Amino acid sequence: MRTRCASLSHGCLLIVLLSAALAGCGGRDSDLDHFIASTQKEPGGRVEPLPEIKPYEAFTYTDQEMRSPFVPGGAGSAGLRPDSRRNREYLEQFSLDTLKMVGTLNLGGKNYGLVQTHDGRVHRVVVGEHLGTNDGKVTTITPSRIALVEIIPDGLGGYIERPAALALNE
Repeated sequence: MRTRCASLSHGCLLIVLLSAALAGCGGRDSDLDHFIASTQKEPGGRVEPLPEIKPYEAFTYTDQEMRSPFVPGGAGSAGLRPDSRRNREYLEQFSLDTLKMVGTLNLGGKNYGLVQTHDGRVHRVVVGEHLGTNDGKVTTITPSRIALVEIIPDGLGGYIERPAALALNE
């Protein structure tokens, strides 16, 4: 019986201590209770209306026959490549921006373009010859211009042709 009374007194003591602890907690939240009460007394603010949502408009893609922008190599001409077996000509070692057209020459019914390199030397070119570092092939020679077509990488693993020209600087 004694052990039962001892455990009962321990239980009573525990209940008394918990009650005292909970009674002490009520005073700490009085500031919070006061803030909540004063906030609830203030008039409410105005809520802005939600923006109008535009309805979804479906888009139908109709250009299935066109080249896909996501497939590499589609931009260049099929099989277009610089001829790596061709012997390089002297003016192919210079980039086009360092070459200058200085005139034309007609000898024996044949039209020549006159091109000056950065060292001051003048060279004759005819249609079909190459110049510039991008496999540029001369297509036409007029008194004011040497037109050519270059073969340049397209950035997708292939090559494309690009027109270029040297104009006469007067």
